[in-house]
Amino acid sequence: MIRRCLLGLLVLSAAPIAQAADAPLLAYGARIAGDDARTRVVIDFDRKPIFFVHYVANPPRVIVDLPETSFGLKPEDLKARGLFTEIRYGAMGPGSARVVLTASKPVAVTVADVKADEEGKGFRLVLDAERVTEARFSSLIEEQKWTGTVTAAKTDRLVEPAAPGAFIVAVDAGHGGIDTGAIGSETKMEEKSVTLAFATQLVETLNKEKGVKAFLTRNSDEFLSLPQRVQVARQHSANLFISIHADTLKQRDIRGATVYTISDKASDHLAANLAARENLSDEIAGVTFKSEPAEVADILIDLTRRETQAFSVNLARSVVSSFEGQINLINNPHRHAGFRVLQAPDVPSILLELGFLSNKEDEKLLVDPVWRSKVAGLLAVAVRGYRGEAVANGG
Repeated sequence: MIRRCLLGLLVLSAAPIAQAADAPLLAYGARIAGDDARTRVVIDFDRKPIFFVHYVANPPRVIVDLPETSFGLKPEDLKARGLFTEIRYGAMGPGSARVVLTASKPVAVTVADVKADEEGKGFRLVLDAERVTEARFSSLIEEQKWTGTVTAAKTDRLVEPAAPGAFIVAVDAGHGGIDTGAIGSETKMEEKSVTLAFATQLVETLNKEKGVKAFLTRNSDEFLSLPQRVQVARQHSANLFISIHADTLKQRDIRGATVYTISDKASDHLAANLAARENLSDEIAGVTFKSEPAEVADILIDLTRRETQAFSVNLARSVVSSFEGQINLINNPHRHAGFRVLQAPDVPSILLELGFLSNKEDEKLLVDPVWRSKVAGLLAVAVRGYRGEAVANGG
């Protein structure tokens, strides 16, 4: 079998920013005002923040990188207006956080300053933005006018070493940090929390299986880019990669679990639309997508991909078989589309939609620990069956 003969994929990471105090910054207030020509954004912090500003295109975005920050903001505090059509904020990994201001037209930050609060309560970050021409925005992208200070650092996720010969499973809790994912229609539960709770349960369940070593790609509320998730699995020689999600749909009556595998052509419109939304995670967080390196055209990689896709399909079928008659499945529960998080050329991978947060019945189950435990047990059975078949076939 052709396995793991490739160079590592490029990892896109947010660089942590050095901050004197050990405790996270607290953003306790914010306000925004302006029109479609000029807009001011003010964020209140308990201490003086170290920050830097840069720009990302398609769509135009202003990125504000911060040290680790707790955002104690009300949703209405940074409700998009003026130049900005969407504003997101949250963790970007250990020691770093980010605010992403998305605009409909090219913008530039003319003022980026930290001022002491007059009442001595802390400091406020003031950002003034204005409309600029396409040419001016392009030059900003090219030159990257940095504001503030940043210390770059590369971090690798540490995982307890697996026993020799162990069957390694990477469990990926979808979304996280600045990328909240879907929002529950009734409970308002964020998808990133639902996926992490289930992924944690699944890892605990899998680790009870003899000879299996499971680990989380993220174990806290942090952002990982799609390439990072893939790379974490490959760095630890994973035999399987399972990405957990719980999306929303406009059709609130649709419910049930779905198992996805990767394919250049989507099996249906629902799969295509879901893949398109999931692939936007990096854009939401202000990460620039970079295409795969040139070596992916190598014939060995193409053969490895085909072999891996066949194993991924086998895993998907094992999951569906384990779920049937036990939990609710969507019509045609095995579907496929171009999910970037399933792109590892040498790790069989599936994306599991546990259900839909847009459906009342599914939402109740998704937040139910008993139901999550049952599904984790059924997944463990599926992994056990897949592993036995793979070993029997020389995998």
